[in-house]
Amino acid sequence: MATFRIKRFNPEKQPEPYFEEFNLDIADGATLLDCMNEIKWTLDGSLTYRMSCRSAICGSCAVKANGHALLACQRQGEHLLDNDDTITLEPLGNMKPIKDLVVDFTPFWDKINKVKPYLEPKDEAPAKERHQSQEEFRIIDDASTCIMCGACYSDCNTLEVDDNFLGPAALAKAQRFVGDSRDSKTLQRVQDLSEPGGIWDCTHCGECVERCPKPARPFDRIKEIMTVALENGVHNNNGARHALSFTNSVKRSGNLNENRIPVESMGFFNIPGLLSLIPIGLRMLLKGKVPPVIHHSIDEVDDVKRIFKELDQ
Repeated sequence: MATFRIKRFNPEKQPEPYFEEFNLDIADGATLLDCMNEIKWTLDGSLTYRMSCRSAICGSCAVKANGHALLACQRQGEHLLDNDDTITLEPLGNMKPIKDLVVDFTPFWDKINKVKPYLEPKDEAPAKERHQSQEEFRIIDDASTCIMCGACYSDCNTLEVDDNFLGPAALAKAQRFVGDSRDSKTLQRVQDLSEPGGIWDCTHCGECVERCPKPARPFDRIKEIMTVALENGVHNNNGARHALSFTNSVKRSGNLNENRIPVESMGFFNIPGLLSLIPIGLRMLLKGKVPPVIHHSIDEVDDVKRIFKELDQ
């Protein structure tokens, strides 16, 4: 007998969410969605959640199970049991609950729309379709597999502290068009995506990749946009300057010059930004965390330079 600890919320009856427990025998091979249906159909018909295809295609049934977002139809219930034979279900994170496990996707869709998720072609429509080579399509193939389930958005650490961040789903969708050989707005897209709230606000934690039920791998798509931005000379922002400073530091000495990188990342002529580093520097000084003033190269720096030279060729 398994215990399902489900977070309930009905603003018409109770202003605050609460947990309710249901006991259920999990049938062999039953998915989490099967279990949720069994609870709804036999124990409490008021339990509310989204579902549709039951085949990990529509993305409707995404919920949090034991603290992590997943598709309820894609995971077997018995595989989610903790040591106490309990499964804790909650609505997706970073979105407001409407009722029980149903959340308001409005901010999610607003951010998808913000990245202009449509082709802006280079020329007039041809008599037939626009062609792409297999190599050109492979660049956008993975991003095209996103089913908009919201699992990555739910567990994004940046979104928990910054509502302005576009989020992994929107940025993965953006890469679908940044990388499209038929699109005419590549430069404009990466410029827009390099603004605050865009690609450089990603914390590189990789949580979105862990939660994505498809090969979309949002963080990988974000890195691809970063690469395109740098290749197109979109450097006038802290994130790009940090990436370039980080790379150049390793290229010059084989390790990081931790005194130089913050200054270069902020920008030499960004006086307010540079002044904002002073309190952090003072706290580091008081804690004995200030890096050595004189930066030394590693003994094998010539090997590092050789690697960079080979990569540049």
